[in-house]
Amino acid sequence: MDQLESKITRKTVAVVPVHLYGQCADMEPILEIAKRHKLHVIEDAAQSLGADYKFSNGEVRKSGTMGIIGCTSFFPSKNLGCFGDGGALFTSEDELAKKIRMTANHGQQKKYYHDVIGVNSRLDTIQAAVLNVKLKYLDDYSLRRNKVAEYYDQELKNEKKIHIPVRAAWSSHVFHQYTLRCSSIERDGLKKKLEEKGIPSMIYYPVPLHLQKAYRIKEYGEGSFPVTEMLSKSVISLPIHTEMTQDQTSYITRNLLEIVA
Repeated sequence: MDQLESKITRKTVAVVPVHLYGQCADMEPILEIAKRHKLHVIEDAAQSLGADYKFSNGEVRKSGTMGIIGCTSFFPSKNLGCFGDGGALFTSEDELAKKIRMTANHGQQKKYYHDVIGVNSRLDTIQAAVLNVKLKYLDDYSLRRNKVAEYYDQELKNEKKIHIPVRAAWSSHVFHQYTLRCSSIERDGLKKKLEEKGIPSMIYYPVPLHLQKAYRIKEYGEGSFPVTEMLSKSVISLPIHTEMTQDQTSYITRNLLEIVA
């Protein structure tokens, strides 16, 4: 949080916490910092839909409902995914909701009458119909993913060369991904050996945002975000989804442990 506050300048208008891999960022201090600096908070809840955040006073809020806007993706691989692609924004501000709807619909409230400059970002009917059904099962999907994660945890927790996901005290986890951190084993070599065993794995976000060509600026070069840079070189995600069987998870963990031994 010290680093967050140190990056705020007079040009900063919002903070965008990303609830990565399935659990909430630590929102209470983020909200306090944003309030102190009169900034908006816009949550990226695409990987954490359904997760609960627990405030120190006992209040519980859903991921995506704590900032002025919450954003989610309905890409098919997400915990709540549609048949093609889509997304949604959440807000409790009536006027802001009105403006968002207008912006997403060519800047119009009434057809052919454009009050603001907008975009064509409407969710089509087929995707909405799929999501309307799948939304009823979101909690069950989370439960199934947690069962897979619990099995992985139990089987892998004692291996010193890899570290199982941190379970934050302030948030439940919906396990969009099950992501390990490698410590004394080379991550890319591990991925290759898993592939040789027929086990898919993924390396998400291999290049941090501040090192991407599109976003490079001289103030934030290599070393500016050391934790982010370390994680981008050391994390790897194992398969996790709602239909995984005991045989599949057993095969994955057994072979993974043999590789790192």
